[in-house]
Amino acid sequence: MKATLISILLSVFCATANDHWPAWRGPEGNGISDSKVLPTSWSTNKNIVWRSELPSWSGATPIVWGDYVFVTSPSKPSADDKPRTEEERRGGGRFGGGGSYGVSDPGGSKLLLLCLSKKDGKILWQRELDEGNQLMRKQNMTSPSPVTDGKHVWVVTGTTTVTAFDMQGYKLWSHNLRKDYGNLRLNWGYASSPLLLDGKLIIEVLQGYGEGGSYIVAFDGATGKELWKKERPTDAIRESPDAYTTPALLVVDGKKQFVINGGDYVTGHDAETGAEIWRAAGLNPRRNQNYRIISSVTVKDGMIFAPSRQRPLLALRAGGKGDATESQLAWKYEEEGAPDVPSPVSDGTYFYMVADNGAVTCLEAKTGKRIYGPERTTVGTVSASPILVDGKIYITNERAVTTIVAAGPEFRTVSTNELDGSYTLSSMAVAGNQIFLRTSQALYCIGE
Repeated sequence: MKATLISILLSVFCATANDHWPAWRGPEGNGISDSKVLPTSWSTNKNIVWRSELPSWSGATPIVWGDYVFVTSPSKPSADDKPRTEEERRGGGRFGGGGSYGVSDPGGSKLLLLCLSKKDGKILWQRELDEGNQLMRKQNMTSPSPVTDGKHVWVVTGTTTVTAFDMQGYKLWSHNLRKDYGNLRLNWGYASSPLLLDGKLIIEVLQGYGEGGSYIVAFDGATGKELWKKERPTDAIRESPDAYTTPALLVVDGKKQFVINGGDYVTGHDAETGAEIWRAAGLNPRRNQNYRIISSVTVKDGMIFAPSRQRPLLALRAGGKGDATESQLAWKYEEEGAPDVPSPVSDGTYFYMVADNGAVTCLEAKTGKRIYGPERTTVGTVSASPILVDGKIYITNERAVTTIVAAGPEFRTVSTNELDGSYTLSSMAVAGNQIFLRTSQALYCIGE
């Protein structure tokens, strides 16, 4: 009887332990979930638990905690939105410039946070974060993904407004990085998601042209008090200091660090103070003046995988101090198949990267030895980062087509699944046995 009770309790725990996807790239910030029995086949009329229409499109990932799903979005365009100049319509303005890729309009002028019911997709509450939405080449002002600890939810906008709410939508505090620390100017718009670490909200700003320079800042999550602010120095030139990456958690000898890639360097920082512990060069060996970095660093089993603008991709061993350029380098990849936009994923044994054209390459995580690839999957551009769940890699392209590939040393396509075909930049979220996928039309809850 006692053994049976323990078995029941363990089964209940296992059923609920993976019900959260609290930030971009999930519980550990590396695109991995321990969930089991996820659906591998779906369409608009198959294995859709619910579909909830959203006001507009966004590249932000939905996050999930218990019964709540949070997404950011511009407001629905209305007659009250001010007409934009031709430069703004192409993606110009005070934050940078450039033309659109998948859409021609950024959405409405207001920036919103929505809380939806995980049960049925109904919007429980909606809050305005800021206004001044713009089209920034391939994104708008809602690209940073929210983060939650189950008691609070924090969100950063592309206009650099940082806001904290409780789970019922009550606003707790707010900052604006531009007003506090100087104007930002990134050619592709601000898009870094915050890292929540031991109650601290850690935000990176890596830029080459803004008056505020490159820095990292930490706020007390509960009160909004600034805990520390550190310059993040670089000798990168012109646009190369710009980065659209998100910090990753690293634990070394029981002590927490966070790692950042961008501005030609990979750096490791003390989680308590933000002080730089180590630095590795090599992301831009030719000193290219336009080597902005989008794909974020990934950490798994003592290895740090740092992408650049496709080539090179550096693999570093944890534990470095000072100049770690040579001492911690395990291997580097300089061939075809490395990503520009999607962030890679690793299970510790194998390292998987998805190129922007959807091709998958598998390497040995510790040595960089090629196992296979690049192997083509769904034809079409991929901007969303892959996730690794239950021995499968889920890859979603910009037309909401998801190809599922078996993890392991042999390339094998499990299935290909289509939704509404609309513009899709957002990475998947996983909670329990369900997938949450955002397209430009709607948020889908996918489950068997």
